[in-house]
Amino acid sequence: MARFRIFAALAALALGVVVGPASAAQAAPTPAVATGYAHTCTIPADGTLWCWGGNYTGALGDGTTNHRTTPGRVGTATDWASIDAGFLHNCAVRSGGTLWCWGNNFRGQLGDGTTTTRSAPVQVGTATTWATVSAGDSHTCGVRTDGTLWCWGFNRSGQLGTGPASYTENAPVRVGTASNWATVAAGFAHTCATRTDGTLWCWGDSTRGQLGLGILSYRATPEQVGTLTSWKTVTSGYAFSCATRTDGTLWCWGENGYGQLGMAGNYQTTPARVGDATTWNRVTGNDNSACGSRTDGSLWCWGNNMEAQLADGTTTNRYAPTRVGTATDWTGDFAIGYHGCGLRTGGALWCWGNNANGQLGDGTTTRRPAPQTVTLPN
Repeated sequence: MARFRIFAALAALALGVVVGPASAAQAAPTPAVATGYAHTCTIPADGTLWCWGGNYTGALGDGTTNHRTTPGRVGTATDWASIDAGFLHNCAVRSGGTLWCWGNNFRGQLGDGTTTTRSAPVQVGTATTWATVSAGDSHTCGVRTDGTLWCWGFNRSGQLGTGPASYTENAPVRVGTASNWATVAAGFAHTCATRTDGTLWCWGDSTRGQLGLGILSYRATPEQVGTLTSWKTVTSGYAFSCATRTDGTLWCWGENGYGQLGMAGNYQTTPARVGDATTWNRVTGNDNSACGSRTDGSLWCWGNNMEAQLADGTTTNRYAPTRVGTATDWTGDFAIGYHGCGLRTGGALWCWGNNANGQLGDGTTTRRPAPQTVTLPN
């Protein structure tokens, strides 16, 4: 959920650049946004954290389970650096390298050693070397500054990459012995990740081809997708995946019932190229929708559009990338699910799509088929 800024190297990761393991040098937070099933969270440039929308399991992090239709601040910390949202939980990294999670914890996806749901952020262990984190439906994965990869939560389909022995893990478990992981993307029941050598690896459920391995089964440990060493960014949705390469091309694979692969046709068990553009620089997907940005600052979305989450003014599913308006300043973070949000130049936040729980932050529960600005309280 995707897809997915505390250290100098981590800032490059957020832009999809394949670099070495994140360095220990700290950097100022970069504005970020994350969308869950019915909630949204954002980190503005001042390092504060804000959440709003549905709060059924404490996903807003304010110590309550009360829904909010406008942004509410999470605690008083000003050193939040990156965040990702799962279905009903969130995880975020602070500038000191600590990792914090909150919300639903039924499968141990918060990584705090329990299965207790948390309505406020709790620290995951004592490590101060977390570089990036990705929250899936009921599992979470993160990369540390030493290039190691760790996962926790639900493992019924092998999505933790640690083998089939454990059904759940309520604390981080290291994935293999590699120490050159760069990025990770946790989906519904599968996970994909890139290494610093530009290789792509996936594991978990592949019953719709979402691992890109040419199979319709499962893998409980990471397996390399093809032999290319030019993969740049990757995202994992419900039963599909998409990725960009260093040549600016976009590729998707897995389930395609809503057009989430950006093309017409059936599911794909290996990566299939989306269109002929060579200017894609990032992609993110969740549930059955995806969005991608191009080097000219334009934003494009495709797939399921039943809640107007593609921001094209309709509720028509799209089998090819469809541009979001005419703006050319979508240069920041963006996220998509049943609703979408994105940051434009200068840190301005815009949201659209489903708003039944106030997740668009505009004070209403009215669905919006086009981007609307979100204002944070002073």
